[in-house]
Amino acid sequence: MNKVRITAIRQTVYSDLMEQYENPIEHKCDVKEGQQWISVDGSCPTGLCPSAWSSMQPFVESLAKGKGDFYDGWMKNPMSAMISCNDGFRPFSFYIETID
Repeated sequence: MNKVRITAIRQTVYSDLMEQYENPIEHKCDVKEGQQWISVDGSCPTGLCPSAWSSMQPFVESLAKGKGDFYDGWMKNPMSAMISCNDGFRPFSFYIETID
């Protein structure tokens, strides 16, 4: 199986939606831009946000098995994907790619 690198690329923050719909919370996202994890055998890397993992897991598992080319040529690198976590207020975009 391939190893898959997961890189935190960018976070978007929707302050207007947070103000309108979110209850105040003390603990927000711990992910930092540029942070990386390596998935071995398609498993969740230690320290990766569980919510982010649930969004990217099927893509990571496919890449680990050597499958790619999602959505018929969506990505320039067919053995990669750009996936966002499911936080509707402050989603993070992650670039996932196979590595040797």
